[in-house]
Amino acid sequence: MSGVIDGFVVIGVVVAVGFVVGRAGVLGPTATHVLSRAAFFVASPALLFVTLARADVGAVFSHALVVTAVTSVLACLLYVPVGLLLRRPAAETAVGAMASGYVNAGNLGLPIATYVLGAAAEVAPVLLFQLAVLTPLFTTVLDVLAERANGRRPNLLRALTAPLRNPIAIATGAGIAVSATGWLPPDPLLAPIELIADLAVPGMLLAFGISLCGAQRPGAGATAPLLTTILLLKNVVHPVLALLAGLVLGLQGHALLAVVVCAALPTAQNVFGYAVRFDQGVALSRDAAWSTTLVSVPVLFGVVALLA
Repeated sequence: MSGVIDGFVVIGVVVAVGFVVGRAGVLGPTATHVLSRAAFFVASPALLFVTLARADVGAVFSHALVVTAVTSVLACLLYVPVGLLLRRPAAETAVGAMASGYVNAGNLGLPIATYVLGAAAEVAPVLLFQLAVLTPLFTTVLDVLAERANGRRPNLLRALTAPLRNPIAIATGAGIAVSATGWLPPDPLLAPIELIADLAVPGMLLAFGISLCGAQRPGAGATAPLLTTILLLKNVVHPVLALLAGLVLGLQGHALLAVVVCAALPTAQNVFGYAVRFDQGVALSRDAAWSTTLVSVPVLFGVVALLA
């Protein structure tokens, strides 16, 4: 149980520092955008490259990866009809879908996996699927939709080549290629990339904390039904889907606990960072990350109590 507490304390402290910095105004009125864009264009690609380059891609192809892929995609897709029914902008709907199935597997999932599941490797299938599939897919979709929302209609060639201009997608491809070949860049070249990568998570968390200054309460106004949908999908439906999928695949004991705990993790702050980068669904992504994190505390304790 201590791993659950440790993970939330780490996140809470950094977000709180961001909130204090925002209230003090020491970074100016554009701090959220500057930090988010720095994380998106510079630090996150470096983090993705380093993480995937050092990952044993072959070792994580397991039943856990199947459960992660199926349940994450389903959780994301289940949000889409709600966005369409409420006639929300397409880019905001994409952000809401991502918030429904993209879990905080890094700065929260790793300590929880270490202390609750006994090994950080338990969260590797989730990290790999999100880094290699969900992240480049959603950021590419947001790139295209953001241009349309701003009155520009990208032609077919530009839409198809969007991943080639996306730093997240480029870093993902490069990281997987390095992992597949087994060749790592020499230390003098890899060291500065790792140093920049260390900025990604704290940069996003600080930006998130700053954005809370003066923000409306979660779910205020038109986002209330959207946030309620995300809470249900992320905190209830997603872990239930993981439980059912695990049982169908014959998982038992620790293996079943691992996939359900990973699915019960809250929305990642990365979603907020990407929303700020494309200026789409910012309030919804902030509210989703904040609210699902709070709700996930009793959910995670309940999952561990029932399945451990």
